[in-house]
Amino acid sequence: MNIAINQSKTYESTLIWAIICSVLLHGLLAVIMPNFNFDEVKVPEILEVELVKKPEPPPVTPPEPIPPPPPEVVKPEPKPLPKPIIKPPLPTPVVDKIEPIEQHTPPPPPGVIAVAPKEVAPTPTHVVPTPAPVKQEPLPMAPSQADLDGYSNSLWGAISKHKKYPKIAQMRGWQGEVIVELQLDGNGKIKSKKIAQSSGYEVLDKQALEMVEKALPFPIPPETLRSNNFTITVPVPFKLE
Repeated sequence: MNIAINQSKTYESTLIWAIICSVLLHGLLAVIMPNFNFDEVKVPEILEVELVKKPEPPPVTPPEPIPPPPPEVVKPEPKPLPKPIIKPPLPTPVVDKIEPIEQHTPPPPPGVIAVAPKEVAPTPTHVVPTPAPVKQEPLPMAPSQADLDGYSNSLWGAISKHKKYPKIAQMRGWQGEVIVELQLDGNGKIKSKKIAQSSGYEVLDKQALEMVEKALPFPIPPETLRSNNFTITVPVPFKLE
């Protein structure tokens, strides 16, 4: 019972306060409303929108017509040349042989002695003597391979006397054959020397050239090799026995 009474009192007090607030609010509006200027309210401006026309595309010009190709110039065909007219050969004129008329010398008049004409001596002609033929010396013949091989053997006999096997080659077991090319004159004097074929070891190549220097002077070459300078090769072998 008390709870119901309390609830009614609370409701009444709330209603009273609501009435009081409403009265105060209306009074406040009565005071403010006369001073409120409605003219100051700005009317929103009207936006004018203009539609821009899309530019028209330029007129399409038709393509220019392609001129027709120039007419081909037809070359006139060459006229055939007229065939040459072959005339028959003219007959050779027949010439009658005219026999010579014998002329008779008139006899000499009387009292005139005919004298035989004197013989005129012929003028001497100068005869140029023909030169005696010059004897040409025969050209030197090229040395034959047999002569070169024989002389190469004799050179090896002289070079082999100074053969010395390098110690470093013996220790390392180096072997090979050096072919020395020599240019000699007719007397067997050396003009140049070089290694035509190496043994593969520089020590053996140098030893072969030293043996050639120690073997100078060389024996005199045969007669077939004395006419000119010549080139000869001498093989120098190095083999461990």
